[in-house]
Amino acid sequence: MTTQNHPGPARAKIPPQSHVKHPAQRLAQGKALREIATRKSQSEWQRPADRADPVELLIENSQGRLEELLPIRYGRMMASPFTFYRGAAAIMAYDLAHTPATGLHIMACGDCHLMNFGGFATAERQIAFDINDFDEGSLAPWEWDIKRLAASFVLAGRSNGFAESACREAAWTAVQSYRLRMAQYAEMPVLQVWYDFFDFNMLAEKAVTKEMRNFYLKKLASATEQSHREKEFARLAFQSGAAPRIIDQPPLIFHYGDERDQIMRAAMKKTLAAYKKTLIPARRILLDRFEPVDYAIKVVGIGSVGTICGIYLLMSGNGEPLFLQFKQARRSVLEPYCGASPFKHAGERVVMAQRTMQAAGDIFLGWTTGAGGADRHFYIRQLSDAKIKPVIEIMKEPNLINYGRFTGAALARAHARSVDAALLTGYLGRSTAFEDAVTNFAAAYADQTERDHAKLLDAIRNGRIEARVE
Repeated sequence: MTTQNHPGPARAKIPPQSHVKHPAQRLAQGKALREIATRKSQSEWQRPADRADPVELLIENSQGRLEELLPIRYGRMMASPFTFYRGAAAIMAYDLAHTPATGLHIMACGDCHLMNFGGFATAERQIAFDINDFDEGSLAPWEWDIKRLAASFVLAGRSNGFAESACREAAWTAVQSYRLRMAQYAEMPVLQVWYDFFDFNMLAEKAVTKEMRNFYLKKLASATEQSHREKEFARLAFQSGAAPRIIDQPPLIFHYGDERDQIMRAAMKKTLAAYKKTLIPARRILLDRFEPVDYAIKVVGIGSVGTICGIYLLMSGNGEPLFLQFKQARRSVLEPYCGASPFKHAGERVVMAQRTMQAAGDIFLGWTTGAGGADRHFYIRQLSDAKIKPVIEIMKEPNLINYGRFTGAALARAHARSVDAALLTGYLGRSTAFEDAVTNFAAAYADQTERDHAKLLDAIRNGRIEARVE
């Protein structure tokens, strides 16, 4: 069994680009990949006879995290098979390594489920729709992202109590949208593919119900209004003497309340100084207009709980706030099976995955090494810059299916930035063979996830692991 601490295979190499070849040659090269793994074989999910214990994989993946926060992680995962799935990227990476693949590696997201898409502001202050989480990003088989995305739709639909046919249709639509969009990219100029951009407005414009359209429009209005930063500051900070301080909201946002706070504030300045060196000079000039005044630990997501994450509050001389989020970057769950990242710094690995796959990245995105030691790698970005998260719980069956269409197209655009779309189109073809196969995989793997979730609940009941429900 390959574990979190196993040295794993050799360092992965960034694959060469094939765009200089004639399109017909690239399509044929992609079609030839079917001899390695047929499209029908992509439906296969057979539990290996010697499959690792999923709870043990979770425990291994938790090594090195903050012990006091692990019960929150398991508490969030126990809520449903869908929330379990969101925190179980390490388990699925292990399982995907036992499935057929063409051998074509790309810059992959690594945790490509439907909740890791959403809206955020670009430097031009437009609201983009894109993948927004790259903590596990690394070089890996392209199939792994699309399979994880499809299975997430089946599980989300089941979590909402939808008919199984609707759950499968949502997954199928996401995969078909991926294939069709990739075919469009195969015929577009290289630079046009790279510049392609999905405006969040399209989700509102193409919403299939009035309720969902109004929801998206309300979110857009809130995210783009001029007072957004002021509201964020009022929500997260308060004035304490000469300098503002971040409000404690335990157990999710907190200061330590002891001598560690002084250590963390001193480390903050050193960490930010190292981080600035990874930004282009123009961004350094901009960042120098703000002074760091406070920090806080902030528990985020499900898969990230227990890693060292938090926020820095910086202020300009005229009282303008800037919140930066720092997140610990560890080895990707993909690396034990696909090779170590070519980027030796884990924070740089995350940044490079984001810069490669996103159409418009955060201008403050960079990486640094924590003052606690060389093994503490971090990346830094803006906190919630007009971020819009999907709310699956309010979706009806047509909404989930329609959302699958957007996420599939967005994933195709992300993949087309690191691999030749013509290669993938040659493999995917014009029929529905690929989406049919991956949908069957998604349903079978959703069944497996439900069984794994039951094992987690057993482990909690038996006292093997501790869970805390917020």
